Amino acid sequence: MAGNGVGHKAARPWRVGAATAGAILVLGGCVSGADGGAARSNPSTSSRAATASGAASAAASASSSTDDTTSSTPFEADPAQVPRTRRRAEALAEAVALEPEAWGAGFRARQPAASTPGTVAVLDEQCRWERRTLPGSVLASLSRYGELPGTAGKGGIRVTAAVTVHATVLDADEQLATTLEEPLRCREQQVRSDEWISGLMSNATPYGQGNNTYADDQVVELGSYVDGDGKQTYYSYVTRLGTVTLAVSVRGAKGYRNDELIQYASNANAAMLDRVEVELGGRA
Repeated sequence: MAGNGVGHKAARPWRVGAATAGAILVLGGCVSGADGGAARSNPSTSSRAATASGAASAAASASSSTDDTTSSTPFEADPAQVPRTRRRAEALAEAVALEPEAWGAGFRARQPAASTPGTVAVLDEQCRWERRTLPGSVLASLSRYGELPGTAGKGGIRVTAAVTVHATVLDADEQLATTLEEPLRCREQQVRSDEWISGLMSNATPYGQGNNTYADDQVVELGSYVDGDGKQTYYSYVTRLGTVTLAVSVRGAKGYRNDELIQYASNANAAMLDRVEVELGGRA
C-alpha cells in the first residue's frame, strides 16, 4: 500500500490544510504569552469544543447500525471491509500508516522505525507517554517514526504517523474526546526521560464544522517540544474516520516556518485518510 497517496482526491490536501491551519489560528488566539512563550489554553473554549464534539458523536452513534456506519459522515465504508479481528486490523494499520519516505523528499526512518507490535501509546496518570498492551477496545495500533535530517542552516524535523483501529465507532470517538482533554490534564507531557511537550492547547473540529468535510472528527494540538535541541514548535493532528483514528505529529526545527510544518502534517494526514478509504472500500 506504499503507493496509495492523495491522487484520487487531489483537493483534499488543501482542505485538510485549511481546516487544520484554521484550528491552529484558533489555538493561537488563546496564547497568553506567559511561561517564556509557552502556550496556555482557555479551559472554557476547550470545554465548549469537547461538548460540540461529544454531541456530534452521540448523534452519529444514535443513528448508527450494527455495522458501525452512520449517515452523518463524510465516508461510508463497506461493512464487509471494516476490521472485526486483530489480524485484519493489523493488516489495515500496516497499509495505512505512512512510511517515513512518503512524508516528502529527504525523509528517512528513525530508530526504532516503528512501535512495538501489540501495544498502543497511552498518556499515564503522571503525564508520561508509554506503550501498553492493547486493551479490548483496540484491535491494532502502529506508529512509524521518521525524520528529515538537518542541513546547512536548518535543523532536523522529526515526524510520527500512527494508526489505531478500534473495535467500535464509539471506542474511536472516545479516543478523540480523550485527546482533546489531555492538554487540560497534562500541561507538560513527558515523551522520554529527557524529552517532553509543554504548553499544549487543543481544538476539536467535528465533521461539518469549519472546513472539516473530510473526517468524522479531528483534534489539533499545538505546543512546544523540548529536548537536546532546545524548544521547537510541535503540531499534532488526530483524525477519526469510522473506527479508525489517525495521528500525525511534527516536531519543528531551526530554519522552518510554521506554515511549512503545517503543510507536512496536513499532507501526511490527507494521504492516510485516502489510504483508509481505499482499504475500507466504501464510496465517499
